[in-house]
Amino acid sequence: MKKGVLLVNLGSPDSPEPKDVKKYLGEFLMDERVIDVPLWARTLLVKGIILKTRPKASAAAYKKIWWKEGSPLIVLSERLQNKIKKEVEIPVALAMRYGSMTIKKGLQELVDKGVDEVLLFPLYPQFAMATTETILVLAEEIRKEHFPNLKIESVPAFYNKPDYIEVLSSSIKRHLQGKNYEHILFSYHGVPERHIRKSDVTKSHCKINGSCCVTPSKAHEFCYRHQCLEVTRLVAEKLQLTEESYSTSFQSRLGFDPWLQPYTDRTIERLAKNGIKNMAIVTPAFVSDCLETLEEIAMEGEEIFHEMGGKQFSTVPCLNDDIEWVTLLSKWITDWTVSKM
Repeated sequence: MKKGVLLVNLGSPDSPEPKDVKKYLGEFLMDERVIDVPLWARTLLVKGIILKTRPKASAAAYKKIWWKEGSPLIVLSERLQNKIKKEVEIPVALAMRYGSMTIKKGLQELVDKGVDEVLLFPLYPQFAMATTETILVLAEEIRKEHFPNLKIESVPAFYNKPDYIEVLSSSIKRHLQGKNYEHILFSYHGVPERHIRKSDVTKSHCKINGSCCVTPSKAHEFCYRHQCLEVTRLVAEKLQLTEESYSTSFQSRLGFDPWLQPYTDRTIERLAKNGIKNMAIVTPAFVSDCLETLEEIAMEGEEIFHEMGGKQFSTVPCLNDDIEWVTLLSKWITDWTVSKM
C-alpha cells in the first residue's frame, strides 16, 4: 500500500471582496457542527440575517490582514506543506474544510499519485465539534462517495503531547525574549457551552465549572475546554510561569447563547484596568495565523488594551512554518509511515 498525508486547515475566502466572503461565510456557518441548530433555524439565521449584514464588515476585516500572496492562512499553510514535503518520503497534500481548496480535491491529488492509505491530519491541537469533528465527518462522507477503496486514518488531538508542548513553549519563549511583559494571556477560539456538553461521551461529566476539567474522565478525550486549559497549564509549567502571571480566555463568540468564558476582549480590558501595562498574548488553538489572530487579537485586542491604559501589547505568532514545528510534524508523519510498513 502507498501512503500519503492530507493536512487540513480551516479555510479562507478566495478574496477579501464581500461576494467571496459571503460565499465562504455561507458554507462555514451552514455547517451543522458550527451552528448546531435545526436546519430551518440555521437557514433563517444564516441566510436570513447574518449573510445580509455581516459579509461587508468581515470583508473589511479581511482586507486589513490580506497579503499580496493571498490569504495569510492559506499562504502559511502552503509554506508549511512545502517544507514538510522536503522532510518526508511520502506525498503531502493540503486541503481546507471550507472554501475552494476542498478535502475532495486534496484526496484526489493523493489518489492520482497512487496513494491508497491516507493519514488525515487536522491542523488543530484540540478537538472540537466545529473543527476536528467536522473535518473527520466530511472526509468520511467524501471517501464513501468518491474513493471507496481508500483507507483513511486520522491524527487525534495532540494538545498534550510533550514534543508539541516543547515546540510551542520554545516558540513563545523565543518571541518574547527581551520583551518586558507582566502577564501572558492564552487566548483560544471560543465555542458555545452546549458544544462541550454535546461532545461529552459520558453524558454527565462536563459541568463547565471549576472542577470537571481537572477531574480525570474519559470525557477529556473530546473536551475542548479541558484541552485548552491543559495546554495553558503544560506551557506555563514548561516556562516556569508564576500563577498570577498568566491566564486563559476565549475569543470570537457569536450570537447570544453562552460561550466559553472568560471572554478575551473583556479579559484584556480587565487586565489593563487592573494596572497591567505590558502584556503578551498567545493563541494556541491555531497553528496558522489567520483573521482571528491577525485582526481580532493583534489589532482589535491591542486597541482595547491601549484604550484601557495599557502600554505594550506583544502578540506571539502561531507556529506557522516554524522550523521546529516543521521538524515535529515531519517526525510524526515519518513515525506513522514506518509503523504502517
